[in-house]
Amino acid sequence: MVIQVQKIMEEDQAHQRAVHDESYSYGSAFCNGKYVPIQEASVPLTDAGFLHADAAYDVVTVSRGEFFRLDDHLDRMEKSCEKFVLNNPYSREEVKEILTNLVKLTGLKDAYVWWSVTRGPLSSASRKNPSIQQNAMFAFVSPYFFQADDERRTNGLEILISKKYKRISDKAIDPTAKNFHWMDMKLGLFEARGQNKDWVVLTDEDNYLTEAAGANIFLIKNKVLYTPDSGCLEGITRKTAIELATELGLEVKICKIKADELLQADEAFTSSSAGGIMPIQTVDNTKLPITPQNKDSIAARLHDLYWEKRWSGWLGTPVDY
Repeated sequence: MVIQVQKIMEEDQAHQRAVHDESYSYGSAFCNGKYVPIQEASVPLTDAGFLHADAAYDVVTVSRGEFFRLDDHLDRMEKSCEKFVLNNPYSREEVKEILTNLVKLTGLKDAYVWWSVTRGPLSSASRKNPSIQQNAMFAFVSPYFFQADDERRTNGLEILISKKYKRISDKAIDPTAKNFHWMDMKLGLFEARGQNKDWVVLTDEDNYLTEAAGANIFLIKNKVLYTPDSGCLEGITRKTAIELATELGLEVKICKIKADELLQADEAFTSSSAGGIMPIQTVDNTKLPITPQNKDSIAARLHDLYWEKRWSGWLGTPVDY
């Protein structure tokens, strides 16, 4: 059985919430230059991030009071802003301070930390001259949540390869810049949920795998790990899964993968900040030969190793509560 991470987070003393102002019980936010309880946060209606999805964002997580790979997330966010011609009004050190302060306000030892840089408020002048538009930053912290609970991760996700929707072309939107253009993934999720599946994976126009909704996709065949080389976010948890697989002695191939290859895999899993490594049980109703309960499951080993190393302080940045 895979490590019961949610249960540990709920019961282990190392995960217990620090003293905090009760107004931040649901979470904290940074908007319009101020710290506020999350339920009081707002975004100006005229902000292009709200009106046009004109923004970049990122998510880093905290567990046992430590950010995981914070600098990697900051690096990616800076690259996303550069690709979308956005300028964060706050320096890298100021962003670190803001995110840290948000976590401290909540007292959360296990947290989901989100931040975004938007184009900023639109005006008649900025429509004519975008260079004068003032970019803005928003952020929030909420309790950590999983894309799948302990039971589902122990048994394995049941996923669907979308038949109705294709991933937005990387010739239209660069998927390596984390962005708000989620409608393909959202509609794919509705398709999956309509068939009582836990999650969805999208392909490109040539039927090559790209990514799952908000997560990267991996398959294992003959003890070789495969993950798509294009059409997907270069996830930080994806990077971690590749490093852990190498640590376990697996060969890793980052390449083009046809959708049918996922159906023929020995094992498969998704990876994301919201959940870590999540083993898969079925793809389009086809049960994979090796599920997480199997003693030979590599996906289960990767799941456990991910949390064991995180909780040992690996690549962590402690929060001084």
